[in-house]
Amino acid sequence: MATVQDIKRRIQSVRNTRKITRAMELVAAAKLRRAEQRIRALRPYAETMNELIAGVGRASASVRLPLLEQRDQVETVAIVPLTGDRGLAGAFNAQILRRAFALERSLQAEGTKVRWVAVGKRGRSTLLFRRRELAGAYMGFTDRPAYEDAQAIAHRVSELFVEGEVDRVTLVYNTYVSALTQRVTEQDVLPISPEILETDEEERAADTLRGDFIFEPEPEEILLRLLPVYVETQIYRALLESTASEQGARMTAMRNASKNAADLI
Repeated sequence: MATVQDIKRRIQSVRNTRKITRAMELVAAAKLRRAEQRIRALRPYAETMNELIAGVGRASASVRLPLLEQRDQVETVAIVPLTGDRGLAGAFNAQILRRAFALERSLQAEGTKVRWVAVGKRGRSTLLFRRRELAGAYMGFTDRPAYEDAQAIAHRVSELFVEGEVDRVTLVYNTYVSALTQRVTEQDVLPISPEILETDEEERAADTLRGDFIFEPEPEEILLRLLPVYVETQIYRALLESTASEQGARMTAMRNASKNAADLI
């Protein structure tokens, strides 16, 4: 039977744990606010990028560029799960990896090969534990991803695609809905959908009123430079969504842990 001293020691231990989880909750909340601000700041840039590509695309309707190539047979798919570098975030990492492995099984059932590019220490360690060969691994920045991190990932997956090692690149990550809700998302980033070059009737009518543009350099060369930036932007947006989701999940997990500790005292 536990003595009074043992009970007091356990109560003090729970109190100390509660202080830690409460501090982690506050840190996660602050990081979440910053991540939300960065997502909002990126939206105008991403929207303008889409409009710019569509505008140039209208002037080069028959353009054929490597990143737009829609291959008749998809023999190999690169799966890129965006996980975190740390745990203590509820089911955040687990649900991404669960979806990624489900996608792998689905593709293999169709006879499609799978290659992996890991983002985050949690994803890398799990993939290596399951003896998956990695075509790339990127870690150490998931708390605060920079645009340069997205560029590095985009460069690698674009290289795999252009050289014919993979026929499609799919991101698996958590889309941020709220601090309590994160939605697992699959997004194909390569090949780039030709729909981004399409426009509706209103935009075409507006272009007619404005008249023809003279491009320097040629529209094809402009697209050749813009499309890689488009891929980088899509990956950067996914990284920001993932960061916000991770901090929201961690804040919720630490809040629940603090509440449970309070109930024990």
